[in-house]
Amino acid sequence: MANIASVSQAQISNRRQHLRRARRIKFFQALWRSLMVGGMASGLIWAITLPDWVIRQPEQIDIEGNEFLSTQAIRSLLPLSYPQSLLRVEPQAIAEVLEGAAPIATATVTRQLIPPGLTIQVQERQPVAIAQGIALAAQGQTQVTSEPGFLDERGVWMPQSSYHSLKANVELPTLQVRGQNEYYRPYWSQVYQVIHHSPVKVLEIDWRNPANLILKTELGNVHLGSGSSQLAEQLAVLDRMRQLPTHLQQSQIAYIDLKNPDRPVIQMRMPSETSEPDHD
Repeated sequence: MANIASVSQAQISNRRQHLRRARRIKFFQALWRSLMVGGMASGLIWAITLPDWVIRQPEQIDIEGNEFLSTQAIRSLLPLSYPQSLLRVEPQAIAEVLEGAAPIATATVTRQLIPPGLTIQVQERQPVAIAQGIALAAQGQTQVTSEPGFLDERGVWMPQSSYHSLKANVELPTLQVRGQNEYYRPYWSQVYQVIHHSPVKVLEIDWRNPANLILKTELGNVHLGSGSSQLAEQLAVLDRMRQLPTHLQQSQIAYIDLKNPDRPVIQMRMPSETSEPDHD
């Protein structure tokens, strides 16, 4: 019995020592983790408060992806004052300002710590047509503006003033569009693609009368009616009518009626007419 008691006491003593040793190890491990985390946090705070992490001039902002607007023009739109702490810069807020104030479809802003600066990747809206006498719908009301503007491939209207500073040698579109953007925008993408690939050059799209889409082409004015579903077929028929000028003088033709592409009609001017009449 004495031997059993002696062995039990020895085991208990060893177990207590083991537990004390394990607690000391855990304590030092926790202390080391705390010191390490605290040191990293202190280092980070020290680093981010360095005076060198400041944007002092616009040249510290790199603009990428711009094809139409100059780098200087985009930099001038940024809601920044200099010097500006890099950590106080809000990339999402800058992106929203760019997308709302310029013909930029998307903007991605990233911060760069070494060297301090910003990189802004933009995707511009490519202008494909000039919009004249446009009526815009805003907050349930129609607002007419006489300011000329541009349309992109999706029918988004952009004021001409937003292209106040273009890159050198940038060519703007010559295709003219008239009418209410609110009406034709749902059809614009489809219509533009057909016209863009048309073998007959189209100079102007007149959408002022929703019941009659009128194209001003190299062959004269063409009345197409209200629909756009037959546009490709109508332009193909118009292409086959290229020989008209050899048989008729263009000044004799008031317009070409292709509302029914299977039965094209040439509307002649009256002999007394000396100038082209207003569009119907």
